[in-house]
Amino acid sequence: MKLFNTLTNKKEEFKPLKEGEVSIYVCGPTVYNYVHIGNTRPMIVFDVLRRTFEYQGNKVTFVSNFTDVDDKIIKAAKQEGISEKELTDKYIKAYEDVRRDLNLEFPTYAPRVTETMDQIIAFIEKLVEKGYAYEVEGDVYFRVSKVKEYGELSGIKIEDLVAGASERVEDKGVKEESTDFALWKKTDEGIQFDSPWSKGRPGWHTECVVMINDIFENGRIDIHGGGQDLKFPHHENEIAQSRALNGHPIADTWMHNQMININNEKMSKSLGNVIWAKDLIKELGCNVYKWFMLSSHYRNPLNMTNEIIEGVKKEVAKVENVLKQTSLYLQINHLKESDYNKETVDRMVNALSDDLNTSLALTEILNQVKVLNQVMRVKEKDATVISKEYQTLLKMCDVIGFVFKPKQLDDEELATYKKWLDAKVEKDFGKADQYRDILIKKGII
Repeated sequence: MKLFNTLTNKKEEFKPLKEGEVSIYVCGPTVYNYVHIGNTRPMIVFDVLRRTFEYQGNKVTFVSNFTDVDDKIIKAAKQEGISEKELTDKYIKAYEDVRRDLNLEFPTYAPRVTETMDQIIAFIEKLVEKGYAYEVEGDVYFRVSKVKEYGELSGIKIEDLVAGASERVEDKGVKEESTDFALWKKTDEGIQFDSPWSKGRPGWHTECVVMINDIFENGRIDIHGGGQDLKFPHHENEIAQSRALNGHPIADTWMHNQMININNEKMSKSLGNVIWAKDLIKELGCNVYKWFMLSSHYRNPLNMTNEIIEGVKKEVAKVENVLKQTSLYLQINHLKESDYNKETVDRMVNALSDDLNTSLALTEILNQVKVLNQVMRVKEKDATVISKEYQTLLKMCDVIGFVFKPKQLDDEELATYKKWLDAKVEKDFGKADQYRDILIKKGII
């Protein structure tokens, strides 16, 4: 496996901390609204990475969090007239529905900030004790200037930073340096927690690093992932805290996916072109949605247009049609499942092992579609070969996480299908049309 490491800015041979085990952390959503399609790109990308590692025989510990404490959550709860807990529960469920609808594997752990508060407070206390953090009027800030490696991920130098650019809270003019960011925020609005400094809640940048610290030994993992927009300041500030407390940059490999554009424009609320994932999944279905998301390399921006989506639909239809046709042939001939061709599947996995080259992996799937179509067109069909090539295509789709499950016919449906085939052979087109209509209504053909 070779991955592009944004910490070193080069593609590197991946070597896990423990042989045969891979630890991955991907920043999850702040749950104050539904998931938009941009949020799902890292969900899908890192799910494919996880599945690739698992196909290769690795045990993967996959963690993705929920930020359920935030100013946006307080505002949204007020607007909806419900409590913050009711709001975050609602949108966590909606997020998990999207994960399920996209056939994504659920995380090994999915911690919430509200359930990690004791660990967050203890973590901040240690930073204060070591002199990396200080308290002012109930707020606690991190001393960025004490971390000599600061900027190692983003390439941004401390002296070039603009006041307040590295945090979500307002600069009250009380910080030692304008670049210092909040670890704890005193507040009398919304949900609050007791701490040694004040009643308040944590700063955004300290939440993920604490969850990693809580779940993984010495807070160290193999891969930390997320969207390009999180690279700075969020991930840079995570690394700074880990450097201060643990002496390492959390992950040996950092990965960032690029953003999604709609008709060559950035997706944003101001432009009114935000698309909710649940709506697009309902419109396109899981396979078309994911095929589109994987059609471009994760480190390249992804542009969505009607023309591109129509092209994706045609490619997915090629896969669905040959699988449906072959499944019916195997069922009507009562042929048992066979093994898949590992060499063919491995060829696709090799593409994924080259920094997740998903577009090449999709090409390998379409190549297998051609192979299966060819063996199905032969007059003297070899059932063993057909079954093997069919299972190979199914396996390739499964490794990436597509959901191609051809319908299994019951006895009555099988009998109708046979009658339709016989009627066509006998050129009884009236009967053939009747059987055909029944099969179409049942979604069999």
